[in-house]
Amino acid sequence: MRFSEFDEDNWGDLQPYLDTALLPVTGLLGGETPPSAAELVGAAGDWLAPIESAFKGRTVTYPANHYIGPGDEASLDALCNRIKSGGFKFVVVVSGKPGWDATRVPSADLFAGPTGEESVPDADALRRSVSDMWKRSPQG
Repeated sequence: MRFSEFDEDNWGDLQPYLDTALLPVTGLLGGETPPSAAELVGAAGDWLAPIESAFKGRTVTYPANHYIGPGDEASLDALCNRIKSGGFKFVVVVSGKPGWDATRVPSADLFAGPTGEESVPDADALRRSVSDMWKRSPQG
């Protein structure tokens, strides 16, 4: 479900079931042309869609953060910590841009995205990654 599908009335009832936040990050730098920006945003969406559809009853997709990218891991880690302080047990960072140093974002439980420029989303592998994250966690 997307963050905009909740209001104060239904969030309290649903929150116990929705323990995982999906955080799309596109990695825009600000100097992209509109077509290049659209491509980066679309790439993040390509990696996000299989996770959203597979786990709709357990995940909440947060608004995309467009101006955090590889090299901004400290800012991303702080953001993941704030999301967890809001009640989520897990944060999955989803990006269509490679180059992240996930070791510098310890508060993210999983990175979903390309490992290189030619990587394409594999829906089954993405679903397995999320399921494995839940299984290996004592909270899951």
